[in-house]
Amino acid sequence: MSTDTKTWITKLPKVGIRPTIDGRYGGVRESLEDQVMNMAKAAAEHISANLKYPNGEPVECVISDTCIGGVAEAAACAEKFDAENVGVSLTVTPCWCYGSETMDMDPMRPKAVWGFNGTERPGAVYLAAVLAAHAQKGLPAFGIYGRDVQDAGDTTIPADVSEKILRFTKAGLAAAMMKGKSYLSMGGVSMGIAGSIVDQPFFEDYLGMRVEAIDLTEMHRRIRDEIYDAAEYEKALAWVKENCKEGHDPNSEETTRSREKLDAEWEMSVKMALITRDLMYGNEKLNEMGYKEEARGHNAIVSGFQGQRHWTDTYANGDFLEAISNSSFDWNGIRMPRLVATENDALNGVPMLFSYLLTNTAQVFADVRTYWSPEAVERVTGHKLEGVAKDGIIHLINSGSASLDGCGQQTKDGKPAMKPFWEISEDEAKACLDATTWHPSVTEYFPGGGWSSKFTTKTGMPITMSRLNIVKGLGPVLQVAEGWTVELPEDVHAKLDDRTNNTWPTTWFVPRLTGKGAFTDVYEVMAKWGANHGAFSYGHIGADLIALAAILRIPVFMHNVEDGDVFRPAAWSSFGTEGLEGADFRACETYGPVYG
Repeated sequence: MSTDTKTWITKLPKVGIRPTIDGRYGGVRESLEDQVMNMAKAAAEHISANLKYPNGEPVECVISDTCIGGVAEAAACAEKFDAENVGVSLTVTPCWCYGSETMDMDPMRPKAVWGFNGTERPGAVYLAAVLAAHAQKGLPAFGIYGRDVQDAGDTTIPADVSEKILRFTKAGLAAAMMKGKSYLSMGGVSMGIAGSIVDQPFFEDYLGMRVEAIDLTEMHRRIRDEIYDAAEYEKALAWVKENCKEGHDPNSEETTRSREKLDAEWEMSVKMALITRDLMYGNEKLNEMGYKEEARGHNAIVSGFQGQRHWTDTYANGDFLEAISNSSFDWNGIRMPRLVATENDALNGVPMLFSYLLTNTAQVFADVRTYWSPEAVERVTGHKLEGVAKDGIIHLINSGSASLDGCGQQTKDGKPAMKPFWEISEDEAKACLDATTWHPSVTEYFPGGGWSSKFTTKTGMPITMSRLNIVKGLGPVLQVAEGWTVELPEDVHAKLDDRTNNTWPTTWFVPRLTGKGAFTDVYEVMAKWGANHGAFSYGHIGADLIALAAILRIPVFMHNVEDGDVFRPAAWSSFGTEGLEGADFRACETYGPVYG
């Protein structure tokens, strides 16, 4: 594993477990103390055994020092949680408790309540009462209640309860980990792309983040004045020469650049990758060199690189820095990905961040480029799409921020996958590098040069594509599409790929159709996608994204998650019955942004 441990991580938020109890002494409370505290311990052990932080460490839980039977103990628990950096609150109980006296009143802390489904004591009654108190006080909370009755002494956590506890905890931790971090905007607006008009109030009000902005003259200054670790640069350049295979040059005879120029572009690309990391996180080596301010970085959990056109008309593009930053490995070994959005599209960087914090895996940024109908594919190639692809495919392709993990050369249970860095083997990292070729950029588009990665994603990966959009008068909205990657026969792929830039990473994507809304057919998914970019993550994580969006008060206007898997705060059910999405919009509007 990489020794390059400098990241955005400082003090990670913990999960607070609140065991609430009937406050009546004289036999009632005493008979419940052990059962209630054991329920809290079981929840904490379950969370720590199943969830990890992005650095690979188990999620840490903090349990209240005592069971909470009234307001004094609730206040003592809140003080402990504040001292212990608790970012997520889970209340558990098998019995009746005093609702508003025992509830968590912190408006900043995502919260859920697990009421044990047992007949001996009314845990479900407390759950309903305290959720009503949360709703009445404007403090949305997720309700967790098992489908099947358990015996009083049963300390196991049923599968349906486990799913909800873990889904809520992942979403709550994602929200907590974003708070106080930065989006680093490197440059300004790229080619009029609205997503790169970085909306600072959105980051502040909805995510609790700040936006740090630098002009790309800072990138130029650091290259010019050699403000980077020279020894690491030499190591990185040698690694690139050994591991980054060059592919064909797409340029004409008139626009082909000299070998000397191409080598210089590699050198600049490597320096840009090093400098981007230093700008995001800082680098103690710069402090040793006398650059004390530069050594601190910008505390960035995600960033974006403008590139086109004010940088790329003169200098090497950001394709290498973006691709290698987003990958789980580089010259320092296997490591945490560093999220960088191409063209400074912050509204695609945000769903990359959401999905990364939910899965701990690298993310792929892509153009949602082309819908290929079965008829069009057969007309152009003579090939009839079959199986998962029978209703058509969407071509995801972009020269920039596609992590090399996206090629699908890692495996899980014998199938292509993208994994957290601590599960990736050296052989898998090498397989990703071997599956990727690097090509000189098209000179007409990138006069300053640069190198673009190319791979074709392997078939059969479950993936979830998402995108954040901001609509005037409405605010931020999220869209989600679960589906699968597919592969085409090589000659068919080539005919389709050659119609666009064939030196960029390609993923052939098929969304799951539900017959509802935008998911009546593949064409509708493409037609209703809210922007030119989308980000995809490994796994079907749509329900996790929906839970996170609810915590952040961002409505989801398009998704193909089954209704039964949608998990939002209990109060959402009070906002109308004509559809989950309508209720989502009304609830998010009513509660407003958490930090606004």
